Amino acid sequence: VPALTTERRFAQRLRECLEEEQLLDRRYQLQQVTGGRVALPVLEEKLSQLCLPPEMPCELVRIQDPVPSRASCRRTPAQKLREELRRLLGGNWSEELERDVPHAWQRHGDLVLLSEDSFKAALWERLGLVLWETVASALGARRVARRGRVMPDGMRTPSVTLLLGQDGWVEHVDNRIRYAFDVTKCMFSPGNITEKLRVASLPCSGEVLVDLYAGIGYFTLPFLVHAGAAFVHACEWNTHAVEALHRTLVLNGVQDRCLIHPGDCRQLELRDVADRVNLGLLPSSEEGWPVACRVLKKDMGGVLHIHHNVETPPAPALPHTLVLPAEQESPEAASCDAEVQHPVENGGMLGARIRPEWQRWAEATATRIQGLLAEVHGRPWSTSVLHVEAVKSYAPHVHHLVLDLECRPVLP
Repeated sequence: VPALTTERRFAQRLRECLEEEQLLDRRYQLQQVTGGRVALPVLEEKLSQLCLPPEMPCELVRIQDPVPSRASCRRTPAQKLREELRRLLGGNWSEELERDVPHAWQRHGDLVLLSEDSFKAALWERLGLVLWETVASALGARRVARRGRVMPDGMRTPSVTLLLGQDGWVEHVDNRIRYAFDVTKCMFSPGNITEKLRVASLPCSGEVLVDLYAGIGYFTLPFLVHAGAAFVHACEWNTHAVEALHRTLVLNGVQDRCLIHPGDCRQLELRDVADRVNLGLLPSSEEGWPVACRVLKKDMGGVLHIHHNVETPPAPALPHTLVLPAEQESPEAASCDAEVQHPVENGGMLGARIRPEWQRWAEATATRIQGLLAEVHGRPWSTSVLHVEAVKSYAPHVHHLVLDLECRPVLP
């Protein structure tokens, strides 16, 4: 590395001059050299621009083992990746290739999962294995994979190519829960972390829960590990997700409190067992509503957690407060001596940030579920909106919502 040496008493003035001319190489520290002198690294590509005052006594030397600066040691993984790739490609580096390098990725243990639009240029393909070894080294990983588009097979099967490594099985720690899954066969959705944290905080001690779309255990595990559910019936039809769920239950020591029901949850034979039912399917869990009604305890009822994508078109600013009466009977409720209630709960669905479309969806769903419960159990039921949680924006003007709906049989 080229550097300018000078006596210690001139070091500060020399540094100021180099900084003013943008010649200082900030990747390396100022270093002591023989004779009580100090060396300031300079940028080699700008040596031709070097023009210092004659009263500034200095000498150009080369440092064999420069000490990295603290700033360079704090390089982000993305910066380090780009530096390694520039070094690999040398004069072939271009703006097109710069745009092709990812700025973000998912990390699962020693595996990094790249986005589908990364490393698409033809030059990357010609590099072959050396490219993926460079990526792994720069990002501190041993395996590299790249995802494609989710397959339209009803199971949200990922299209993932393993680029470096022998298999796609990984462990991912989320809220102190260890999940095991094969990234080439199953998806992991980090975007639902707020809902997983909320589920983990629910008071489920002693309850029996049915998770109708369990996947690899996104919600099954928080209910068991943190919320204190006594037992969970987990339903899943993707065989790869079922295998992952088996492993995850064992990893977390809760396999004795969960029974997996493989296959289509619409064919589930359970009845009258659940204090709580989770319906975590997008864009809609509507096909599972009749099953959810059947598995609720017929004499006590329980709570449904209904996931749904709700369209929210652009609209003028909402009023600060949107409150409905604490009790409001629907025509259906009046005709069968049951009721649909809409209590106001602090921080819940009827708070200051509720959007009219969300409110209408919650009310319509409560009414639909009430009718299904009456049909399934042959008696009137009441449904009460406890809370609506906005999990995330799923697409432009589409929001992933979760409705907590209390369902109780009406006493004679």
